Amino acid sequence: MQTEKVANRLIQEKSPYLLQHAYNPVDWYPWGEEAFAKAKAQDKPVFLSIGYSTCHWCHVMARESFADEEIAGLLNERFISVKVDREERPDIDAIYMQACQAITDQGGWPLSVFLTPDKKPFYAGTYFPPEERYGRPGFKELIRLFSDQYKAEPGKVTRVASKVAEVLQPRTATPGELGEKDVHSCFSQLQETFDEKYGGFGSEPKFPTPHNLMFLLRYHRWTKDPSALEMVTATLDAMANGGIYDHLGYGFCRYSTDRQWLIPHFEKMLYDNALLAIAYTEGWQVTGEQRYMTVAREILDYCDRGLAGPEGSFLSAEDADSEGVEGKFYAWEQEEIMSLLGPEQGILFCEAYNISEKGNFEGQNIPNLIDTDLTQVANYHNVEPELFKTMMETCRYKLFTVREERVHPHKDDKVLTAWNALMVVALVLAARAFGDDEYYQRAKATYAFIETRLIESGRLLARWRQGEARHKAYIDDYAYLLWACNELYAASLDITWLAKAKALAAKMQELFWDEEGGFYFYGSDGEELISRPKEIYDGALPSGNSVAAREFMALARLTGDPELQAVAEKIISAFAAQVKHYPAGHTHLLQALLLALVPGKEAVVVGDLHQPQTQKLLRQVQRSFLPEVSLLAAAEPHELTNIAPFAAGIKPAPETRVFLCENYACGLPSTDISKVLTQLIQP
Repeated sequence: MQTEKVANRLIQEKSPYLLQHAYNPVDWYPWGEEAFAKAKAQDKPVFLSIGYSTCHWCHVMARESFADEEIAGLLNERFISVKVDREERPDIDAIYMQACQAITDQGGWPLSVFLTPDKKPFYAGTYFPPEERYGRPGFKELIRLFSDQYKAEPGKVTRVASKVAEVLQPRTATPGELGEKDVHSCFSQLQETFDEKYGGFGSEPKFPTPHNLMFLLRYHRWTKDPSALEMVTATLDAMANGGIYDHLGYGFCRYSTDRQWLIPHFEKMLYDNALLAIAYTEGWQVTGEQRYMTVAREILDYCDRGLAGPEGSFLSAEDADSEGVEGKFYAWEQEEIMSLLGPEQGILFCEAYNISEKGNFEGQNIPNLIDTDLTQVANYHNVEPELFKTMMETCRYKLFTVREERVHPHKDDKVLTAWNALMVVALVLAARAFGDDEYYQRAKATYAFIETRLIESGRLLARWRQGEARHKAYIDDYAYLLWACNELYAASLDITWLAKAKALAAKMQELFWDEEGGFYFYGSDGEELISRPKEIYDGALPSGNSVAAREFMALARLTGDPELQAVAEKIISAFAAQVKHYPAGHTHLLQALLLALVPGKEAVVVGDLHQPQTQKLLRQVQRSFLPEVSLLAAAEPHELTNIAPFAAGIKPAPETRVFLCENYACGLPSTDISKVLTQLIQP
């Protein structure tokens, strides 16, 4: 007779990840003082497990260990066990991931950390199998080993934990200086790791890292080096051809397990797709390549269809697994495709998308366009190119419709402020680049959700789910939202967005700023942890400090506020030593440096903004890739004075005028709109 499962404390939580473990036999606690008070009272060490709901190896460890009665019994007897959703509490994750990297020189999720009751780590790792295998120690063995050590040698454990905790303390770095040499060094490092055959950087597993591409586009505009643009286009092409891209339902998976982007790790994250939409849109702005616009639109279509949340928000992610099998939702047998499409279209589709009887993924197929020339396929079968394109779209939609009937992967339905802010940026950039107002309206709805549901008493919060907003927002939330405001202004030229941006910048300084330079990860009003980190490394996501530096610099140029520029420069200076050590790991911060190095072009347009010539100027600037150009526009000069005091000297006049400004001082006005447009757009 099967025993009915009993819920543990996690059943009271909102996090989808914590709720996945609510019926484990492990006596889990959510992060909080109750768990650590009990550990102190019972003199037990703490086992901390950190993951997220769409993490494949988190699922594996949950099935193998946390659902196992014997292992759960050992944990319950010897440890106080704590579960953390890294996406809700990135502050906790950042600290203990740093500990794991310090102890083992590696990191990842699930993150498994053994702590003293005062929250100090004495050992850490990632996935552990139940028994020793894959060269990894068994989890059961570790539970016994560390609980025995904690009892037998408490002094030794305490000394180790104290040393690790000391390593985690942020070091006061001597301010340094970054310059052109460091930008060139970053480019050289990216060149060295660039995969000339398959695009991207490094070997497998291969991650998209869109901010690398964004850096290279800006480097290309600055230096005219053709190889910078070639690296971008080769990578954009290869990723869009690969199996990492969902050719049926659109959107990108987390990363590729192989060098050629064929076999993805199938989970789809909102932040990856937002950043990749930005990269493809900017790729289109620079090259005019139609396919990049198509991919950007398809990504946004996927997010709007597959990750749409309540009231204009976006949900966090889709899992890699369905029915307990990784990739099952996405893989196809050739026979099934042929049966659905029929012999004529089936043969064409299978040839175009590399579908075979043997398969390319565990006996099945992931559709891809690697090494496929669609024109050659059409010509070989004597099909007109436009007809072939129509046929392939018909096939795609038919297969997509059938796939929708399959059991879908789990969807993490929490709404995260930072990731939604990135979607605002992606949507707004697409709106102004492609001239599509629907994207702008969608972006405003997402921003309105954040403003309505994720701000309480003036304090931004990090997560919303099922009516509950929780967790004081982190520097990433504020920095990404600042980026969103700057982009919303660029698309609309509505001064309201600049006012919101300035208010956010002020709040960031109030809550997170360190006078020695840089923003702390969590606010001065947040929970005090064993360390208060400051992050600058641009990993899967650009760091809050990197984004803040770039957006403070951009806002300074728009508003003429030298204090904002000083903050950006202080961030760059504070982290100079780390950036010099490995420039290619800081490509978003170096975009901020480029803004400081490249002479800016500020244009103030005053007068009838609906006049055809003025509209042409505004529209062309908005749709073009001009990272060094700042644009202010208003019908009357007085509309600008509060937000950009340097424009206060502009007097009303009957005709539309453009003032070109540098260093917060405007030159003589021009009424020759075409001449001004040429001056702004030329590098």
